[in-house]
Amino acid sequence: MFPALNATILTGRAGWPEMAELAAKAGFAGVDIQSKALEAGPAATRELLDRLKLKPAVMPFPAEFRKDEATFQAGLKELEAMAKLGAAIGCPRMATWILPSSELPFAEQRALYVKRMRAAATILADAGVRLGLEFVSPVHLRKRLPHPFIYDLKGMAALAADCGPNVGLLLDCWHWHHAQNTVQDIVQVGAKMIVHVHVNDAARKDPEQVLDNDRLMPGEGVIDLAGFFGALKKINYPDAVSVEVFGRGLKEMTPAAAVQLASDTTRAVMRRAGVL
Repeated sequence: MFPALNATILTGRAGWPEMAELAAKAGFAGVDIQSKALEAGPAATRELLDRLKLKPAVMPFPAEFRKDEATFQAGLKELEAMAKLGAAIGCPRMATWILPSSELPFAEQRALYVKRMRAAATILADAGVRLGLEFVSPVHLRKRLPHPFIYDLKGMAALAADCGPNVGLLLDCWHWHHAQNTVQDIVQVGAKMIVHVHVNDAARKDPEQVLDNDRLMPGEGVIDLAGFFGALKKINYPDAVSVEVFGRGLKEMTPAAAVQLASDTTRAVMRRAGVL
């Protein structure tokens, strides 16, 4: 496992390739690849990562699958380009999130997502890229739209399995915690199902008070990160752990200070868990 920088730490104040430069200076071993890397191209992106001694962690999923069919089909062209970039720079991982509520009834929404993700997975498979689907768990988002949808690890793992052999999970400890999932749940799905991992922390609050954009740095809250990383170690998860934190006053910090804080706290938690 290795710690990687996620763009949320910079809250839109530094783009690509500045994000990679900041990650390297702060001691991160990896960095999430941003869409702008497509403009630079694979050769320049690979050269940048090599110069900074950074591993590519994960790529964004560029196809908009939450809207109408025409929008989704248009996004598949960019998906193919991003997949080719990933293959060229040694980043065979892509990820996206799925809301825990929907406009459509559960069965209709699930069938639509399976159909679209299967189409995307076919394109990604041609480039040897895997797709991780993130379940989202806070109660306020479960109530955002009329119909409840998947919000836990087991439900998303089942959806991913129906989408194709190269589709798995983006496992975020925040959502794992707020869905009241367990260490054993992680062990049961196994490393083959986990494409990417996010880490952060949470204050002790009643479920109705939890807001998804109000997170803490790893080790600052109540999430059982020792158990979380212990499960990942037990199943031999081999890839990136990206620190994803919204809020926490990061906008009031300089980009360099925010990235350094993210690096220091993430590496400290991973060292204590014996995975770094």
